[in-house]
Amino acid sequence: MLRPLDLTELPPPPAYRVPWRVLRNDPEHPIIVNDGRDSADLVRVFHDDGGATGPPQLWGQVLPAEQIELCLCAVDTDNATVTLAWFRQADGLEYVWRFVV
Repeated sequence: MLRPLDLTELPPPPAYRVPWRVLRNDPEHPIIVNDGRDSADLVRVFHDDGGATGPPQLWGQVLPAEQIELCLCAVDTDNATVTLAWFRQADGLEYVWRFVV
């Protein structure tokens, strides 16, 4: 619904940029890079290829510029979806990001 502008209202904060970058040189072993300025805490990785899903990988804290290789050898990479979940120290909220290989 439209409403009149309130010039005393503060603008919303800028959106949080997802810190991850995926290097896909080898589809069965993509490399996940923390491209953010802050560490990501309690990072967990899940993958789903339409079949049975394995247990999540627990990475713990991932520092800025840190690279971690993800092994998807037992996964159908043509149908795989990878989900990363983490917490930010700045606000304590949990974030989730998905990508396909």
